[in-house]
Amino acid sequence: MTDEKLRVDQELIRELADLLAETGLSEIEIERDGYKVRVARGGLIATAAPAAGLQPAPEASLAASELEPAKHPGAVTSPMVGTAFRAPEPGAEPFVEVGSTVSEGQTIMIVEAMKTMNQIPTPRAGTVTAIFVEDGQPVEFGEALIIVE
Repeated sequence: MTDEKLRVDQELIRELADLLAETGLSEIEIERDGYKVRVARGGLIATAAPAAGLQPAPEASLAASELEPAKHPGAVTSPMVGTAFRAPEPGAEPFVEVGSTVSEGQTIMIVEAMKTMNQIPTPRAGTVTAIFVEDGQPVEFGEALIIVE
């Protein structure tokens, strides 16, 4: 793939991501110039591949909470805009993983904002069933970080 083609695809992905934010859609897919591009909200998917090489995804019905994780009753959301860190320091084990059992008030993540490290506690005891952010990922106010059920 040429640098020119890669640049165009990056611009297209950014445009599609902006469209997702504006419309509230959870994902969007288009095919252009022999390539299929699919972008999904939540940092889960952003792919560009030759259209002929992709297999159609099986149809699935999704609950509203799966489409908008922040609305899930077990969602722990970011209280601020910042950068999420899943471990207490670089190279350390993450605070929690999917399947971890947590107690109320336990630190599950750190969100750095304005050079201040803010510990994010879980508001309830339970089991971590989903993690939506990667280490070092920017997060927005109200964005779902994890699900505790």
